[in-house]
Amino acid sequence: MLTAEKQAMADFIDGHASYFENIANVIWDQAELSLKEYASAALYCEKLRELGFTVTEKLCGIETAFCGSYGSGKPVIGILGEFDALSGLSQKAGETKPNPVIPGGSGHGCGHNLLGAGSLAAAAAVKTWLAKSGKPGTVIFYGCPGEEGGAGKAFMAREGLWKQLDAALCWHPSDANQTMTGTNNSCIQVLYKFSGIPAHAAGDPFNGRSALDAVELMNVGVQFLREHMTPDCRIHYAITDTGGVSPNVVQAKASVLYMVRANKVADSVKLQARVDDIAKGAALMTGTSFERIFIDGTAELLPNYAIEKALYANMEAVGVPTYAPEDYALAAELKKTYPGSGIDGIKGAKENPEIHKQVLALSENGTKPINDFLPPLYSSTTFSPGSTDVGDVSWLTPTSQIEACCWPAGVPGHSWQIVACGKSGLAHKGMLFAAKVLAATAQDLMSDETLLADAKSEYAERAVGGYVCPIEPDAIPIAL
Repeated sequence: MLTAEKQAMADFIDGHASYFENIANVIWDQAELSLKEYASAALYCEKLRELGFTVTEKLCGIETAFCGSYGSGKPVIGILGEFDALSGLSQKAGETKPNPVIPGGSGHGCGHNLLGAGSLAAAAAVKTWLAKSGKPGTVIFYGCPGEEGGAGKAFMAREGLWKQLDAALCWHPSDANQTMTGTNNSCIQVLYKFSGIPAHAAGDPFNGRSALDAVELMNVGVQFLREHMTPDCRIHYAITDTGGVSPNVVQAKASVLYMVRANKVADSVKLQARVDDIAKGAALMTGTSFERIFIDGTAELLPNYAIEKALYANMEAVGVPTYAPEDYALAAELKKTYPGSGIDGIKGAKENPEIHKQVLALSENGTKPINDFLPPLYSSTTFSPGSTDVGDVSWLTPTSQIEACCWPAGVPGHSWQIVACGKSGLAHKGMLFAAKVLAATAQDLMSDETLLADAKSEYAERAVGGYVCPIEPDAIPIAL
C-alpha cells in the first residue's frame, strides 16, 4: 500500500494521464533516429517549461540533449529519459500484420516514445511532492539522445555530468514487470573509411588500389581474431559502402562499421586496439589508406541491489495495471505472429528454478498473451550480452532501473510488433505504472537517509576499480 505522499504522486500521474500519453504518441509519430531527435527534444523542452522546470538545452554540447530541474539542495535524483527510434521499423499503430506507415521509414521498435514520457511523468510527480512538502532536494529529468546509436549518456559521462547526482533512476518498456539487474556487455563502435586508387579493372588493374579489397581483408583478419578472444567478447560489422556496383572498376572508396563488445569496458578498449591493428594491416596489404572515425561506446552496468529492493517494493505497492479486454485481444493477435515462450524475458525465471516455477504458474505455463503479474524479486550480477549507455551512468552514481509490461508476452525486441503496440492502451498502462514506481522510489531516496547511504555504499564497492570511459577524448557525437 502506498503512503499518502506516494498516493498523491500517483494521483497526479493518473490525473494527467492523457497529457503524458499524448507526448508519447507525438514522439511515436515523429520517430526520429539517434542524434537527429530535433522535434522530440524541442517538444520535451516545451513541456518541461510548461510543467515548471528550469531547462538547459544542448547539454554537454550535444544538440538534442537537455535537462529540466526543480528544487534546491540535496539529495539530487536524476530520472533518465530516451526518445530515439530505429530505422526500417515503420508500422501502423494497432495493426496485427506488417504494414508500414512509410515503407523503409523509422519506428519506435524499442518503445523509447514511452520511456521518455514515463520518466517525465515521474519527474513531474516528484516536483509536485517537493513543492507541497517544502523538503530539500532536487529532481532532474534528463533528455538522453542516441541510445540506439550515439551513446548520448556516455558522452555526458565523459564530461562528468552524472557525478552531480546522488542517484539515478530509469525504466524500459518490456514484455514483463521486473527490476533490471545484473551486468552486460560494454561496446565500442568505429567506422573505417578506406581510400585507394580507381582504375579500369580489365585495362589497367595494376595501377589500381582497391579500397574494397582492404575492407574484405580487414574482415578476414577479424575472423581469425575471433579464436583468440575471451568468450564474453563479440565483434560485429556492417559494410556501409562497397565503392559502387560496377565490377569493372577498381573501387577507390569503401567503408566498414565495426562494433566491439566485451563484458568489461577496459577489455573492449583493448580488443578495439587489436581491430585497429588489423585495419592497418589491411591498408598495408592493399596499398590503401584509411580514416578511423570513432562513433560511440558504452560501459557495462553496475547493479545496485539497495535501489532494486526499493523499486520492487514500490512495484508491489503501486500494483501492476489492470488490462482491458482490447489489450488482451491486441496482444493475443500479435502473439500469433512470432514463436517462443511468453516468459523468456523474465530474468529471474531463466536463472532461478524456484522463481521459474512461480512464473510458470503466474503465466499459465507461458500461454498468457500479457505478462500481467509481478514476478518475485530477483537480484544478481549475472551477465547479459546486450549493451546500453545507462551503464556509463551507473559508474558515476548509484543507478537502477525497472522494466514495465507494454508489449505482448515474448515479443521480439526491435520489431514491428513493438511499434504496433506503441500507442495502445497496453503500452500507456505500462508507461504510467513505471512513472508511479519511479516517482515513489525517488521520494524514498530523498526521504530515507539509510536507503541512500546503502545505495551509495554498494555503489562505492562495485565501482572501486574506477570508470574507464569508452568515449575517446576528441570524439564528438556522430549521427550515422
